[in-house]
Amino acid sequence: MTGNIFINKVEASGIIAFDLIDYKPDIEIIEFDIKDYLYMEMIVKEKEFRSSMSQIDFTYFKGKAVGIVCSADAIIPPWVYMVLAEKFHDNAVYFDFKDITSVEEDLWKENLLKADVSSFTGHKVVVRASPDIPPALYMLATSRLKPLVKALMYGEIGMPKVIFKN
Repeated sequence: MTGNIFINKVEASGIIAFDLIDYKPDIEIIEFDIKDYLYMEMIVKEKEFRSSMSQIDFTYFKGKAVGIVCSADAIIPPWVYMVLAEKFHDNAVYFDFKDITSVEEDLWKENLLKADVSSFTGHKVVVRASPDIPPALYMLATSRLKPLVKALMYGEIGMPKVIFKN
């Protein structure tokens, strides 16, 4: 009696998975709201603002990323951003005038841009689907992988959607 031999078609396809989740930043991201340091949460008074900045222990932000926002509808003079940049420069790993989600996306893109993707050269690659991935990362992954791969797909290895073939 002959035994049944099962062939794993997914494994036999030679498709390699590229998971964008692997490049998600693992750094803590904190929001810093300028509103909390404005007079009546609306107006920048230079003396009071500078005084309040001197009271903050910016070493708390060491090794962290900071999304600077202003949740109040206030006019913020450009020098305020410069003061904040000076304060965060020696403490935060990354800071920008963006919400936490945008800061995370920037860091995620940075990780993807630094990634060595040369191991995908000449292979069939599927970029794994995930609802947690911002669309810009799929675009960046495509631009990074297209010059290298034999075929680029989206989804899962067992049922990928072909994006292009060389």
